[in-house]
Amino acid sequence: MSAIPAPKTTTREIELDGLSVTLTETDRSASPGSGVLLLHGGGGPRTMAPLVGALAEHAYVVLPVHPGFDGTARPEWADSIADLAEMYLELLGRLDLPEGVLVVGSSIGGWVGAEMALRDNLRLVNGLVLLNSVGIEVPGHPVTDVRGLSPLELGQLAFHNPALRPVPSALTDEQRAAMAANQKALAAYAGPHFSFDPKLRRRLRRVTVPVLAIWGEEDGIASPEYGRAYANAFPRSTFVPVKDAGHFPHIEQPAQTMAAIGNFVRDEMSRG
Repeated sequence: MSAIPAPKTTTREIELDGLSVTLTETDRSASPGSGVLLLHGGGGPRTMAPLVGALAEHAYVVLPVHPGFDGTARPEWADSIADLAEMYLELLGRLDLPEGVLVVGSSIGGWVGAEMALRDNLRLVNGLVLLNSVGIEVPGHPVTDVRGLSPLELGQLAFHNPALRPVPSALTDEQRAAMAANQKALAAYAGPHFSFDPKLRRRLRRVTVPVLAIWGEEDGIASPEYGRAYANAFPRSTFVPVKDAGHFPHIEQPAQTMAAIGNFVRDEMSRG
């Protein structure tokens, strides 16, 4: 299969809810009505890069950097998933997309997306995709606490394919520093329980938009059992397991991931 050509993108700074946010976006004129908001996890925005090109063929794509990641500034008061959710709802309002926005979140990005769906009084979100997301508490299936793990240990948990795991000896001092800063920002947003809100799961029954949970079956951070419980917490959801993939199914199995998203948009989101 031939590679998807890299889409034309631009990067800009925007003020949202008192925060300066860096976002990358594709050409809006190609798909003026539909939009996709990509929300990254603790690995930073680079982990969502494969989806930008794949989804840009079908929609206007926006990928923001959570303040504090990739060297961006994070004020001390911005320290919760709720802060990110409110900020990105403001962003969707400014984008003014008449057909609504599909929110696709990886890891804590999916948690942010779930909180957005709960707070979306203006009906800006018309669908939610969770990619091995965290955010809820599932007794017996806890999310692995990655704080303090080395890049090697984290890679072993996150990736099924050894070739995709970071090689510690190949990391530069700058890369190590960036990874450490990202982990610090992650810890700030993830809250006192780190990676879940004990009250979130029961609240998700109020979400009215369709939800797709795509789950790498070999994830050492959030297990497939955790993922099924997450999907079942929503009134209208679909769970799609992905073989030979860990915490990032969109990186390890991009074709399966895109097929699942395409089927979801066609079969579930089109029902309104």
